[in-house]
Amino acid sequence: MNILSIQSWVAYGHVGNASAVFPMQRLGCEVWAIHTVQFSNHTGYGAWKGRVYDGTMVDELVEGLAERGVLPRCDGVISGYMGSSDIGNAILAAVDKVRSANPAATYCCDPVIGDIGRGVFVRPGIPEFMRDQAVPAADVITPNRFELEYLAGREVRRLADAKAAVTALHAAGPKVVLVTSLDTDDTPDDAIDLLASDGSGFFRVRTPRLGLDINGAGDAIAALFNLHWKRSGSAAEALDLASASIYGLLKRTAEAGSREILTVAAQDEFVTPSRRFEVVAV
Repeated sequence: MNILSIQSWVAYGHVGNASAVFPMQRLGCEVWAIHTVQFSNHTGYGAWKGRVYDGTMVDELVEGLAERGVLPRCDGVISGYMGSSDIGNAILAAVDKVRSANPAATYCCDPVIGDIGRGVFVRPGIPEFMRDQAVPAADVITPNRFELEYLAGREVRRLADAKAAVTALHAAGPKVVLVTSLDTDDTPDDAIDLLASDGSGFFRVRTPRLGLDINGAGDAIAALFNLHWKRSGSAAEALDLASASIYGLLKRTAEAGSREILTVAAQDEFVTPSRRFEVVAV
């Protein structure tokens, strides 16, 4: 399988492509990575060095791939944080180009907008771009609870609210939805939920809450879920495998007291997770 991953890149740590590429490679997937930024470290540190690229550069790199004649072998595109609508337009143009070359190719969009407690943390115009253009173009989306509420235009307090919001997003275009970091009134205080839907039903996995405050886990689970879904065709199976791997990765990170997720040190969790969790139809 060949996946075109268009995301940010950091020299130190693991966010964006630096979080998503290696897990896919460890599972035997070829990843064609295009970076939208090149930073020394992720912005959560408060200071960083580097540059933001523009949409024209993304266009040029995709055109270079097209000239190599490889786009018919591209099985899908995945994107995460978009620093500007310029980058977003370039990503959607890349999706169109790949789909023209291979109609079976899919697009997975992690609609990064914000989070509970932090609110919106992307530039003005990006939330609207995600809602009005990126999400309708996607086959798979992986919002957190905050992003689910924004995209669906409704509050999510209980599991039933989350299911209604996911149903609304299916109507907008995506065939598959994974909701990460789902903490509702139905979630025990010591747990966190993930909810997936592919039109055949809703599936929930509940894992212990680890209390970590790190960056990059969302990028990794989006990549893992999308890859497992493409291989199995099942949102339930993809949820099973991706949630187990991410839990193992985060548990190792918590035990080490690391500021960065241990993507390399915990790499066996991507292939043979040390703990699996029950997938429940809800």
